[in-house]
Amino acid sequence: MATLRALECFVAVLEFGSVTEAAARLHMSQPALSHQVAALERELGTAVVERLPRGVRPTTAGRAIVADARAALAAAERVVAAGRAVATGAGGQLRIGCAESMTAGLLAPVLRAWHRRWPQVHLGLTELTSANSLADLVLSGQADVGVGPRPSRWDGPASLVGREQVVVALPTGAAPGPITFAQLADQPVVGYHPDNGLGVWLDEIAAQRGVTLSAVTRTRQAGTAAHLAAAGLGAALVPTTALPPAFPGAVRPLDPPLTRDVVTLVANPSDPLARRFDSDVRRRGVPVPSAIAGQLGDAGRS
Repeated sequence: MATLRALECFVAVLEFGSVTEAAARLHMSQPALSHQVAALERELGTAVVERLPRGVRPTTAGRAIVADARAALAAAERVVAAGRAVATGAGGQLRIGCAESMTAGLLAPVLRAWHRRWPQVHLGLTELTSANSLADLVLSGQADVGVGPRPSRWDGPASLVGREQVVVALPTGAAPGPITFAQLADQPVVGYHPDNGLGVWLDEIAAQRGVTLSAVTRTRQAGTAAHLAAAGLGAALVPTTALPPAFPGAVRPLDPPLTRDVVTLVANPSDPLARRFDSDVRRRGVPVPSAIAGQLGDAGRS
């Protein structure tokens, strides 16, 4: 296999028309450069340059390969440039997995800031409705960073972003004050599809408190559940990150309060892009829109 160094020497000899000049431009001795060209000729089984009394010129074989030799050198330069760009955060691709309920409230501002600061970095986003599915995505190498609730199936490092509160979404005008699971058992509830990890977890919490929630309908997305509740279809248990700042309904805290960890999962902690993105997400923390916090009172500020 011809080396890049041999191709570089061959191209330089043709460009400068002289072994002496090519060696000087490449900061090599003439014997070292001639050795590289000779190694290329041995690999090909034929000469690539013809030595003349004054200078050199390509042979038929040299003319046949020079374009591809230049292309190979250009490709190698692009490889180095791309690698350096990734190392400095100025290029590359970052694949992000996120719990769908957290994309708008938690992740969107970080994505916006990244797009503005590092426009050459391509950001790929995959949304999931299960923390364990998110962990599987990272573990399988299909995502570089995962952002979501703490999964039950994950043996790698997980960095805490913060804790988010699960609240009750209701129509505007709902009675003030915290709501218990026992109270929810007496009214219709907007539930979640069985493949939504949030719904499975909430059903487990309800069962621990001796309650069975009666779902009047089910959805895969927490944001949809909140809007259905605001429309009067039933109460919905929703994480605060899934609520828009101008939520049209009412929100009430649970009694006792119900919270869950929000974490980041990183497939390769040595990856500079993944490490920087992880740091930015943790720096942002778990926000609660001021209008939502105002409805929750002290529970929303805890």
